[in-house]
Amino acid sequence: MTDTLSITTPDDTQSFQQTVRGRRSYRGFLDRVVPDDVLAAVLQDAQCAPSNCNTQPWDVHIVRGAKLTDLSRILHAKNDAGEFTGDFSFDMGAFYGCYGDRKNAQGKAYYEAMNVMREDKDGRRRAAAKNLSFFGAPQVALMFMPSFGDDVRTAGDIGMYGQTFLLSLAARGLGGIPQTSLGFYAGTIREFLGISPDMKMLFGMSFGYPDDDAPGNRMRMGRVPVAESVHFHD
Repeated sequence: MTDTLSITTPDDTQSFQQTVRGRRSYRGFLDRVVPDDVLAAVLQDAQCAPSNCNTQPWDVHIVRGAKLTDLSRILHAKNDAGEFTGDFSFDMGAFYGCYGDRKNAQGKAYYEAMNVMREDKDGRRRAAAKNLSFFGAPQVALMFMPSFGDDVRTAGDIGMYGQTFLLSLAARGLGGIPQTSLGFYAGTIREFLGISPDMKMLFGMSFGYPDDDAPGNRMRMGRVPVAESVHFHD
């Protein structure tokens, strides 16, 4: 990768509304590497994300090629051995009320798309393990961050960077998926890539050219009405 940014004309990308409303999480990609000039443009867009006090705390690592193959193999081995080295806690049981309902609906839709029944525990494990193969994407972006205080504001900055990254992909007809599951192996990934222990991994994003025929892309989750999420105080 170089820092050279190719100029993108308005005709090369979708409109803002098309991009935002058309973006989705993809769980299946073609074996087609994103060209360097396209990736450079996406990264330049993401670099414009807002951050607290303009700290720009994102430390992003793009992994592809043989390095990605090796990383996938190691992550599968760690998963099989139950060796998790996350920097941040995550509890699926912590979601309550409507949030838990939405989480359960998403999981149900995914496993049904993969033709995996609820009682098929082995099938569910195999479907979940596709995260560690990056859903077939030939590249992944791993999001690291420095630790400040309780890390909440910094994590928010990383989230805004990630969303900008995803929208830039979508505007170019590409796709991605944020994967908190990759953060469960933060220590392993940090060691494998030689990253400083001062940097904490929040999540990763597999990305590339979506495979429309992939079973994991058959589902699409809706959104609740705006009135359920937004409250006006005049």
